[in-house]
Amino acid sequence: MSVQDIRDTSLRLLRRLDWAPPLLARLVIGAVFIPTGWGKLHNLPDIIAFFRELGIPYPELQAPFVSSIELVCGGLVLVGLATRLAAAPLIGTMVVAILTAVWPQLDTAREIFGKEELHYIALLAYLVVTGPGAISLDALATRLIGATASSPHPTMRPARA
Repeated sequence: MSVQDIRDTSLRLLRRLDWAPPLLARLVIGAVFIPTGWGKLHNLPDIIAFFRELGIPYPELQAPFVSSIELVCGGLVLVGLATRLAAAPLIGTMVVAILTAVWPQLDTAREIFGKEELHYIALLAYLVVTGPGAISLDALATRLIGATASSPHPTMRPARA
């Protein structure tokens, strides 16, 4: 067996697993954002006070808004529904978290690479670019729409001659 054969076989096997990375990324994002959004919604006075301390404008509006984004968009990403769209607001919340809560505590800019907020941005950006993967509601909807579009509607069948 040549090096080329080993390479080709390895790539074929890896292509069979192309569903796994987006699923894993979605599970991680859902496991993080759903409980944090839920927890924030159920502790809004504390979250409002924290946002006020960080200097976030209009904390009475921002706290429930961000909490809802984390819960709803985290759930959408988890099940793979409107994944690319749902990931964008989550990226925004992490950018704000970095700018307001994380950045002021860093001694060097290089320390940002060890922060979980940046890791979440990387996973979310991956999902925006690649999509939710084969095991998702988006993929199921695409398959169902494709199957429906390829079969004629019962009332659209040609008349018999």
